[in-house]
Amino acid sequence: MTDYPFNPAIAQRFRGFLPVVVDVETAGFNAETDALLEIAAVILVMDESGRLHTTPCHARHVAPFPGANLEPKALEFNGIDPDHPFRNALPEQQALNEIFTPIRKAVKASGCNRAILVGHNAFFDLGFLNAAVARAGIKRNPFHPFSTFDTVSLSGLAFGQTVLAKAAMAAGLEWDNTQAHSAIYDTEKTAELFCRIVNQWQQQATEYPWLQESKTIIPG
Repeated sequence: MTDYPFNPAIAQRFRGFLPVVVDVETAGFNAETDALLEIAAVILVMDESGRLHTTPCHARHVAPFPGANLEPKALEFNGIDPDHPFRNALPEQQALNEIFTPIRKAVKASGCNRAILVGHNAFFDLGFLNAAVARAGIKRNPFHPFSTFDTVSLSGLAFGQTVLAKAAMAAGLEWDNTQAHSAIYDTEKTAELFCRIVNQWQQQATEYPWLQESKTIIPG
């Protein structure tokens, strides 16, 4: 498991929040009724120069909760077979706890107060995450319950693109359509995109000192 050394710089950068990139794959759009099928998370770290970097992805396949709705069109879109024997899917509570454990450790090691979810259309991922946490009765959710960083808005500002694939390519990142719409791939690419945007801003703030006073991003 990756070690997350004490790093107060990232806590100061984001007002005590640790950015963690999350993507979920689901069996529909309704977080209360439709199944959560995959979840992946990438914890971000900051180096001594103030640049963000990704760490290895944590991911789990999730078994549909009892009575969950499975929309055929959603399954066709993401290519997930919930009954496939090689998925090794875990119940929601176990899957979430295994994702949350390294996040809690990273929050503590970084000197942060909580994690903040970074996502592409982050409200969607946070909605499914919060619904699954409630169903599983998990008391120590490391994520802020409503604040997020949304790479749709950020990449629209930085690159004029809002679709993840187009934003990633506009940022100079590689993109493989054959791997898209898996939780791991989309999380890793969203993490790279967020780092690229923040690091670009960091570089500009260094080159143009008048930006230094406003460079701290504060969650709403």
